[in-house]
Amino acid sequence: MAAILAQNNYGKSQVRLTKVTRHADRHDLMEVAVDTALQGDFEDTHITGDNAKVLPTDTQKNTVYALARQHAFESIEAFGLILGRHFVSGFPKLVTEARINLTESLWKRVSTSKGPHPTTFECPGNEVRLAEVIVDYEGASVAGGISDLLLLKTTDSEFWGYLVDKYTTLKETKDRIVSTSVTAHWVYNSDESDFQKSYAAIRNAFMETFAHHHSLSVQQTLYAMGAAALEAAPDIAEISLSLPNRHNLLANLEPFGLDNPNQIFVATSEPFGLIEATIARE
Repeated sequence: MAAILAQNNYGKSQVRLTKVTRHADRHDLMEVAVDTALQGDFEDTHITGDNAKVLPTDTQKNTVYALARQHAFESIEAFGLILGRHFVSGFPKLVTEARINLTESLWKRVSTSKGPHPTTFECPGNEVRLAEVIVDYEGASVAGGISDLLLLKTTDSEFWGYLVDKYTTLKETKDRIVSTSVTAHWVYNSDESDFQKSYAAIRNAFMETFAHHHSLSVQQTLYAMGAAALEAAPDIAEISLSLPNRHNLLANLEPFGLDNPNQIFVATSEPFGLIEATIARE
Protein backbone atom coordinates (compact mmCIF):
# COMPACT_ATOMS: atom_id res chain seq x y z
CA MET A 1 0.00 0.00 0.00
CA ALA A 2 1.33 3.42 -0.95
CA ALA A 3 1.12 6.12 1.71
CA ILE A 4 1.57 9.87 1.56
CA LEU A 5 2.11 12.49 4.21
CA ALA A 6 -1.17 14.40 4.01
CA GLN A 7 -0.52 16.99 6.72
CA ASN A 8 1.99 17.64 9.44
CA ASN A 9 3.03 20.15 12.04
CA TYR A 10 5.26 20.06 15.06
CA GLY A 11 6.28 22.39 17.85
CA LYS A 12 6.73 22.87 21.57
CA SER A 13 3.78 22.74 23.95
CA GLN A 14 3.23 24.44 27.30
CA VAL A 15 6.30 26.69 27.30
CA ARG A 16 5.79 28.47 30.63
CA LEU A 17 6.92 32.08 30.61
CA THR A 18 6.81 34.60 33.46
CA LYS A 19 7.91 38.10 32.48
CA VAL A 20 8.53 40.88 34.99
CA THR A 21 8.84 44.36 33.50
CA ARG A 22 10.55 46.55 36.06
CA HIS A 23 9.61 50.23 36.15
CA ALA A 24 10.88 52.78 38.64
CA ASP A 25 7.55 52.92 40.53
CA ARG A 26 6.10 49.46 39.89
CA HIS A 27 6.57 46.04 38.34
CA ASP A 28 4.29 44.61 35.62
CA LEU A 29 3.73 40.84 35.59
CA MET A 30 2.69 38.50 32.79
CA GLU A 31 2.48 34.70 33.06
CA VAL A 32 1.83 32.85 29.80
CA ALA A 33 1.83 29.28 28.51
CA VAL A 34 2.87 29.18 24.83
CA ASP A 35 2.31 26.45 22.24
CA THR A 36 4.16 26.66 18.92
CA ALA A 37 3.19 24.64 15.83
CA LEU A 38 5.15 24.93 12.58
CA GLN A 39 3.95 23.72 9.18
CA GLY A 40 6.12 23.51 6.09
CA ASP A 41 8.61 21.41 4.17
CA PHE A 42 9.20 18.70 6.77
CA GLU A 43 8.45 15.64 4.67
CA ASP A 44 12.01 14.32 4.74
CA THR A 45 12.12 13.88 8.49
CA HIS A 46 8.89 11.87 8.41
CA ILE A 47 9.73 9.71 5.40
CA THR A 48 13.49 9.19 5.60
CA GLY A 49 14.44 10.47 9.04
CA ASP A 50 16.57 13.29 7.55
CA ASN A 51 16.44 16.11 10.11
CA ALA A 52 18.34 18.72 8.06
CA LYS A 53 15.24 20.95 7.79
CA VAL A 54 13.98 20.48 11.34
CA LEU A 55 14.14 23.37 13.80
CA PRO A 56 14.27 21.50 17.14
CA THR A 57 11.36 22.04 19.49
CA ASP A 58 13.91 22.88 22.17
CA THR A 59 15.07 25.76 19.96
CA GLN A 60 11.46 26.90 19.66
CA LYS A 61 11.21 26.90 23.46
CA ASN A 62 14.38 28.97 23.75
CA THR A 63 13.03 31.38 21.14
CA VAL A 64 10.01 32.11 23.32
CA TYR A 65 12.25 33.24 26.17
CA ALA A 66 14.70 35.14 23.99
CA LEU A 67 12.04 37.12 22.13
CA ALA A 68 10.20 37.84 25.37
CA ARG A 69 13.41 39.43 26.63
CA GLN A 70 14.10 41.39 23.47
CA HIS A 71 10.63 42.82 22.85
CA ALA A 72 8.19 44.95 24.81
CA PHE A 73 4.53 43.93 24.45
CA GLU A 74 1.34 44.59 26.39
CA SER A 75 -0.81 41.70 25.17
CA ILE A 76 -0.43 38.01 24.42
CA GLU A 77 -1.78 38.68 20.93
CA ALA A 78 1.12 41.05 20.27
CA PHE A 79 3.62 38.49 21.58
CA GLY A 80 2.07 35.80 19.39
CA LEU A 81 2.61 37.99 16.34
CA ILE A 82 6.24 38.53 17.32
CA LEU A 83 6.81 34.77 17.59
CA GLY A 84 4.88 33.80 14.46
CA ARG A 85 6.60 36.37 12.27
CA HIS A 86 9.99 35.30 13.61
CA PHE A 87 9.50 31.67 12.61
CA VAL A 88 8.07 32.41 9.16
CA SER A 89 10.49 35.18 8.17
CA GLY A 90 13.49 33.51 9.78
CA PHE A 91 13.11 30.29 7.80
CA PRO A 92 11.78 31.31 4.36
CA LYS A 93 10.42 28.54 2.09
CA LEU A 94 10.81 26.09 4.96
CA VAL A 95 8.23 27.24 7.50
CA THR A 96 5.06 28.10 5.58
CA GLU A 97 2.86 28.69 8.61
CA ALA A 98 3.41 29.28 12.32
CA ARG A 99 0.48 28.80 14.67
CA ILE A 100 0.98 30.23 18.14
CA ASN A 101 -1.49 29.52 20.95
CA LEU A 102 -1.16 31.45 24.19
CA THR A 103 -2.90 31.16 27.55
CA GLU A 104 -2.43 33.95 30.10
CA SER A 105 -3.02 33.60 33.83
CA LEU A 106 -4.74 36.77 35.01
CA TRP A 107 -2.63 38.15 37.82
CA LYS A 108 -3.77 41.45 39.31
CA ARG A 109 -2.27 43.73 41.92
CA VAL A 110 -3.06 43.08 45.56
CA SER A 111 -5.22 45.84 47.00
CA THR A 112 -3.90 47.24 50.28
CA SER A 113 -4.90 50.08 52.61
CA LYS A 114 -2.44 52.25 50.65
CA GLY A 115 -3.89 51.27 47.28
CA PRO A 116 -2.82 48.70 44.65
CA HIS A 117 0.58 47.30 45.61
CA PRO A 118 3.30 47.98 43.03
CA THR A 119 5.01 44.58 43.26
CA THR A 120 2.55 42.10 44.83
CA PHE A 121 -0.06 40.19 42.84
CA GLU A 122 -2.93 37.73 43.25
CA CYS A 123 -4.52 35.34 40.76
CA PRO A 124 -8.13 34.61 41.74
CA GLY A 125 -9.94 31.61 40.26
CA ASN A 126 -9.12 29.66 37.14
CA GLU A 127 -9.95 32.32 34.55
CA VAL A 128 -7.42 32.67 31.73
CA ARG A 129 -7.06 34.84 28.66
CA LEU A 130 -6.58 33.09 25.31
CA ALA A 131 -5.03 34.01 21.97
CA GLU A 132 -4.22 32.24 18.72
CA VAL A 133 -1.96 33.82 16.12
CA ILE A 134 -1.40 32.32 12.66
CA VAL A 135 1.33 33.76 10.47
CA ASP A 136 2.07 32.72 6.88
CA TYR A 137 3.43 34.33 3.71
CA GLU A 138 0.12 36.11 3.10
CA GLY A 139 -0.02 37.85 6.48
CA ALA A 140 -1.38 37.13 9.93
CA SER A 141 -4.70 36.43 11.64
CA VAL A 142 -5.32 36.97 15.34
CA ALA A 143 -8.00 35.48 17.59
CA GLY A 144 -8.70 36.20 21.23
CA GLY A 145 -10.66 34.52 23.97
CA ILE A 146 -11.58 33.93 27.59
CA SER A 147 -11.93 30.66 29.47
CA ASP A 148 -13.29 29.81 32.93
CA LEU A 149 -14.81 33.21 33.71
CA LEU A 150 -17.00 32.14 36.64
CA LEU A 151 -20.22 34.12 37.02
CA LEU A 152 -23.19 33.61 39.34
CA LYS A 153 -26.22 35.63 40.37
CA THR A 154 -28.79 34.64 42.94
CA THR A 155 -31.93 35.99 41.22
CA ASP A 156 -33.26 37.61 38.01
CA SER A 157 -33.27 34.21 36.30
CA GLU A 158 -36.32 32.18 35.23
CA PHE A 159 -36.98 29.02 33.24
CA TRP A 160 -40.51 27.97 32.31
CA GLY A 161 -42.76 27.27 29.32
CA TYR A 162 -40.49 24.56 27.90
CA LEU A 163 -41.43 21.31 26.18
CA VAL A 164 -42.73 18.61 28.50
CA ASP A 165 -42.95 14.88 27.80
CA LYS A 166 -43.28 11.72 29.87
CA TYR A 167 -39.64 11.92 30.97
CA THR A 168 -39.77 15.52 32.19
CA THR A 169 -39.32 16.02 35.94
CA LEU A 170 -37.85 19.54 35.97
CA LYS A 171 -40.10 22.05 37.72
CA GLU A 172 -40.73 25.47 36.23
CA THR A 173 -39.28 28.41 38.14
CA LYS A 174 -39.60 32.18 38.15
CA ASP A 175 -36.64 32.70 40.47
CA ARG A 176 -33.46 30.64 40.46
CA ILE A 177 -29.71 30.86 40.81
CA VAL A 178 -27.93 31.08 37.47
CA SER A 179 -24.24 30.18 37.38
CA THR A 180 -21.85 29.55 34.51
CA SER A 181 -18.23 29.35 33.47
CA VAL A 182 -17.86 31.46 30.33
CA THR A 183 -15.63 30.39 27.46
CA ALA A 184 -15.53 32.74 24.46
CA HIS A 185 -13.55 33.06 21.23
CA TRP A 186 -13.42 35.87 18.69
CA VAL A 187 -11.37 36.84 15.64
CA TYR A 188 -9.98 40.34 15.12
CA ASN A 189 -10.55 42.09 11.82
CA SER A 190 -6.91 43.22 11.72
CA ASP A 191 -3.56 42.20 13.14
CA GLU A 192 -3.15 45.86 14.09
CA SER A 193 -6.18 45.97 16.38
CA ASP A 194 -5.93 47.37 19.89
CA PHE A 195 -5.99 43.93 21.51
CA GLN A 196 -5.85 45.19 25.09
CA LYS A 197 -8.73 47.62 24.61
CA SER A 198 -10.95 45.08 22.84
CA TYR A 199 -10.29 42.32 25.38
CA ALA A 200 -11.13 44.62 28.30
CA ALA A 201 -14.27 45.88 26.54
CA ILE A 202 -15.51 42.36 25.75
CA ARG A 203 -14.90 41.07 29.26
CA ASN A 204 -16.62 44.10 30.78
CA ALA A 205 -19.58 43.64 28.41
CA PHE A 206 -19.94 40.05 29.63
CA MET A 207 -19.91 41.12 33.28
CA GLU A 208 -22.31 44.05 32.84
CA THR A 209 -24.78 42.08 30.73
CA PHE A 210 -24.80 39.02 32.96
CA ALA A 211 -25.39 41.20 36.02
CA HIS A 212 -28.17 43.40 34.62
CA HIS A 213 -29.94 41.08 32.18
CA HIS A 214 -33.17 39.49 33.41
CA SER A 215 -32.78 35.97 32.10
CA LEU A 216 -35.59 33.77 30.81
CA SER A 217 -33.06 31.14 29.73
CA VAL A 218 -29.29 30.70 29.54
CA GLN A 219 -29.72 30.87 25.76
CA GLN A 220 -31.20 34.36 26.04
CA THR A 221 -28.42 35.48 28.36
CA LEU A 222 -25.75 34.10 26.03
CA TYR A 223 -27.20 36.01 23.08
CA ALA A 224 -27.38 39.22 25.09
CA MET A 225 -23.76 38.84 26.20
CA GLY A 226 -22.58 38.18 22.65
CA ALA A 227 -24.49 41.14 21.23
CA ALA A 228 -23.09 43.41 23.93
CA ALA A 229 -19.56 42.23 23.16
CA LEU A 230 -19.98 43.04 19.45
CA GLU A 231 -21.20 46.52 20.33
CA ALA A 232 -18.31 47.07 22.74
CA ALA A 233 -15.60 45.84 20.35
CA PRO A 234 -16.10 47.09 16.79
CA ASP A 235 -12.94 45.37 15.52
CA ILE A 236 -14.39 41.84 15.81
CA ALA A 237 -16.91 40.41 13.33
CA GLU A 238 -18.38 37.63 15.46
CA ILE A 239 -18.00 35.93 18.80
CA SER A 240 -18.59 32.33 19.90
CA LEU A 241 -19.65 31.57 23.46
CA SER A 242 -19.95 28.39 25.48
CA LEU A 243 -21.94 28.61 28.71
CA PRO A 244 -22.31 25.50 30.87
CA ASN A 245 -25.29 25.74 33.21
CA ARG A 246 -23.73 25.04 36.61
CA HIS A 247 -26.79 23.82 38.45
CA ASN A 248 -27.59 24.80 42.03
CA LEU A 249 -30.44 22.54 43.14
CA LEU A 250 -32.81 23.48 45.95
CA ALA A 251 -32.07 21.28 48.96
CA ASN A 252 -34.99 19.34 50.45
CA LEU A 253 -35.10 20.25 54.16
CA GLU A 254 -38.60 18.89 54.83
CA PRO A 255 -37.26 15.70 56.52
CA PHE A 256 -35.76 18.01 59.17
CA GLY A 257 -38.95 20.02 59.67
CA LEU A 258 -37.44 23.06 57.95
CA ASP A 259 -38.66 25.21 55.09
CA ASN A 260 -36.35 26.37 52.30
CA PRO A 261 -37.39 29.73 50.82
CA ASN A 262 -34.74 29.68 48.08
CA GLN A 263 -31.84 29.85 50.52
CA ILE A 264 -30.11 26.47 50.72
CA PHE A 265 -28.85 24.79 47.52
CA VAL A 266 -26.75 21.82 46.46
CA ALA A 267 -24.02 22.92 44.04
CA THR A 268 -23.46 20.25 41.37
CA SER A 269 -20.59 19.90 38.92
CA GLU A 270 -22.14 17.31 36.58
CA PRO A 271 -24.15 16.54 34.63
CA PHE A 272 -24.68 20.08 33.34
CA GLY A 273 -26.48 21.82 30.50
CA LEU A 274 -24.21 23.25 27.83
CA ILE A 275 -25.37 26.22 25.77
CA GLU A 276 -23.25 27.31 22.78
CA ALA A 277 -23.74 29.80 19.96
CA THR A 278 -21.96 32.21 17.64
CA ILE A 279 -23.22 35.79 17.46
CA ALA A 280 -22.31 37.70 14.28
CA ARG A 281 -22.97 41.12 12.83
CA GLU A 282 -25.72 41.44 10.20
